[in-house]
Amino acid sequence: MANQPESRSTAGFLTAGAVLAALGVALGAFGAHGLKEVLDTSALAIFETAVRYQMYHALGLIAIATLGMLPSAARAEPWLHRSCQLLAAGTIVFSGSLYLLVATGISWLGAVTPLGGLALILGWASLAVGGVRMRRLPQTAA
Repeated sequence: MANQPESRSTAGFLTAGAVLAALGVALGAFGAHGLKEVLDTSALAIFETAVRYQMYHALGLIAIATLGMLPSAARAEPWLHRSCQLLAAGTIVFSGSLYLLVATGISWLGAVTPLGGLALILGWASLAVGGVRMRRLPQTAA
């Protein structure tokens, strides 16, 4: 994410993280004030889980995109980029399936949620690999 073409995708992931965070705040407020009287406690808990995971991963996406702008991130760029892709997709699938489950009551949507969770796990694992790659600085000639 440190060179020119990737800096555009970094900005895109930074923007995506900010949008997901803003939506997380809005959905959280909607859930707390607008759904409290409409949903039963189980559905409200599912909705709150969706909002919580959305916010965690939105902030992670912002942090990783920001990290990708550092010159030292060049060696880790593919892994950071992959991490952002997986976190963005995982957030949409994980939280989105829970929002749809609560909104529609279609129970099979709960089976989709773990796929989003898997993408989130793989996103964090990709970040770990990127972190290892960042630590391996090239040898300088003496």
